[in-house]
Amino acid sequence: MASGDNRSITGVLQDIVARVQEIIRSEIRLAKAELKEETVQAGKATAVLASGALLGIYALGLLLLACVYALALALPAWIAALIVAVVVAAIAGVLLNRGLNTMRRVHAAPEKTIRTIKENVQWAKHQPR
Repeated sequence: MASGDNRSITGVLQDIVARVQEIIRSEIRLAKAELKEETVQAGKATAVLASGALLGIYALGLLLLACVYALALALPAWIAALIVAVVVAAIAGVLLNRGLNTMRRVHAAPEKTIRTIKENVQWAKHQPR
């Protein structure tokens, strides 16, 4: 860089514009990376939720099967079906709870980008004119 005495106003302004453009580009790259990270986390949580929902449907089917066995036979076979249904329902509950907890940790706003933009604004306010 040239010393402050030898630079024209046009040169200084061009330098400022170039630096502001680079800051903006950097902020956009940071926002994209942060949103990608949150999207991956949301995808994983969705998979766990889907697994829990699927097992919940199976649990309902097994509970209905247990009711059928209970009404048709009133023998120990329905007890076995009922036990299996309760176990599957418990697993579904755990998976659904885990997926919901993971979804709560997903943040839609790019927090790092917002923080750095605020820092850049503070920095720009304190620059000598």
